[in-house]
Amino acid sequence: MENVKKIEGQLSATGLRFALIASRFNSFIVDQLVNGAVDTIVRHGGRKSEISIIHVPGSFEIPLAAKKAAASGKFDAIVALGAVIRGATTHYDYVCGQAASGIGQVALETGLPVTFGVITTDTIDQAIERAGTKAGNKGADAALAAIEMANLSRILEKGEI
Repeated sequence: MENVKKIEGQLSATGLRFALIASRFNSFIVDQLVNGAVDTIVRHGGRKSEISIIHVPGSFEIPLAAKKAAASGKFDAIVALGAVIRGATTHYDYVCGQAASGIGQVALETGLPVTFGVITTDTIDQAIERAGTKAGNKGADAALAAIEMANLSRILEKGEI
């Protein structure tokens, strides 16, 4: 489209600081999401020394930790990482809904990019697929989104539009 100004964030993590908020529940899956996120940040020019991993008990607790991390002023973006696998009760629905809503709310309230790397699946096999096998690594995907949004936020805050 001619004469249309295109504004987007770059995929360079150089000089950016990240908080990864990672659930300990279902850690055999979440650890793979964390590895994917760290690897993605480093592959895009970020330094491991600029990545903080903050562990929380479960995905329900991610929003509060994300809000406090955002309020610290120490990060350019936050990546929320967790795994909620459906069980025999309705607990799954409440945890998924509250985690998603809370994570989105933190981004809107703080103005800091907070990306959603919480996988929600019906089975353990589906979770394994999304943590680095057939369906890619959703932690890596969330880190890519965080890199792009951190850079876009800088552009928008400077009024370079």
